[in-house]
Amino acid sequence: MGSRRKQKTEKSMIQNLYWKQVFQSPKTKIGLMVVIIFALAAIFAPVLAPHDPLLVNVSIKLKNPSAAYPLGTDQLGRCILSRLLWGSRYSLSYSFAVLLITVCVGVPIGLFAGYVGGKIDSIIMRIIDVFMAMPVFIVALAIAGTVGASGAHLILSLSVVSWAEYARLARALTLQEKNKNYMTALKAGGCGHARIIFRHVLRNILPSVIALATMEIGSIILSIAGFSFIGLGVQAPTPEWGIMLSDSKSYIQTYPRLMFYPGILIMIIVLAFNYLGEGIQNGTAQK
Repeated sequence: MGSRRKQKTEKSMIQNLYWKQVFQSPKTKIGLMVVIIFALAAIFAPVLAPHDPLLVNVSIKLKNPSAAYPLGTDQLGRCILSRLLWGSRYSLSYSFAVLLITVCVGVPIGLFAGYVGGKIDSIIMRIIDVFMAMPVFIVALAIAGTVGASGAHLILSLSVVSWAEYARLARALTLQEKNKNYMTALKAGGCGHARIIFRHVLRNILPSVIALATMEIGSIILSIAGFSFIGLGVQAPTPEWGIMLSDSKSYIQTYPRLMFYPGILIMIIVLAFNYLGEGIQNGTAQK
């Protein structure tokens, strides 16, 4: 009992030290705070939005900010603030959907390849190389041309070319873990392969996977906004930030605020995730 308590205490101390290292940078704290604010805005968008983001009223189009419309209205008389709030829900949910699919597909494949090794590892690595060589734009264009442009198809196209990066990382980390002494002790103690992979190896490589995922989420948000902007992703009238940029590009000289609002939000959330990911990465490197 005493040794178990000692192990739990040491584990708790290591975890506390890890999180202190992660959040020792002010930029990381700011990034986390901004991410939380955007997440809350996305969750409570139906409550916070003062108007229906899809409600068209051309009689009040391009209205300046007022008490009823804090950020004014767009070219169709829709409330910009409401569309921005709902846009955070769409942009973040699509981005996290891509991230969830890529991590859930890539990490198990990489774990399996690195743990088994041999010919199976070589075959899986050749497949990973093929997917990593695929250009995102061409894949998205092919899917949009075949089945039509939509948010779901954009998620599919981004996931197809993104999972391989996580598989390669998981494989490399698993190969490192295989050479450690505790692996030999676990196998000598009769621990099953599945238990070793998911109970021990996965737990040890997870911080590095989370660090990569946090760094990549910003790129995913940019990709979703970019593809929506050129018509290969989310389609109008969905209140998504890329769509808002696309709809207002004709008014960039006369009403630049229409593009400024979604553009600045994209920049802020991408920087916030980059700061947060940088902190997690630094904490993982020092662990």
